[in-house]
Amino acid sequence: MIEFFLKMIPPTITNQEHKVAVKNGKPIFYEPQELKTAKAKLTDSLIGHVPPQKISGPVRLVVKWCFPAAGHLDGSWKVTKPDTDNLEKMLKDCMTVVGFWKDDAQVVSEIVEKFWADIPGIYIRIDELRGMCS
Repeated sequence: MIEFFLKMIPPTITNQEHKVAVKNGKPIFYEPQELKTAKAKLTDSLIGHVPPQKISGPVRLVVKWCFPAAGHLDGSWKVTKPDTDNLEKMLKDCMTVVGFWKDDAQVVSEIVEKFWADIPGIYIRIDELRGMCS
């Protein structure tokens, strides 16, 4: 098991926010600077937690997104955007880039929650799964 907390204000921009330009009648997709900055922030924060060897088997990923409470009750559910699936996509992509595993397709089980919190950040737990499903 790998477990850590990234103390930060979690990014609210997600991979879904690519931009499109048209050049010579063809669409060209690109990342806006805000998305590049968010990915760099995540990547830089994750580097210190990368295991010595890439995980090679199936993984359960538990993530708790803790957004600044800003007038909300600490620990209450955050029921506004960004959506958990979009947050997770960018996080898993960054975890792949820095070397947690060979491919984020290895994540076979996910528990994702988002809260308002007095201490903002991202709690991450990675469990390597063995054997059959149960």
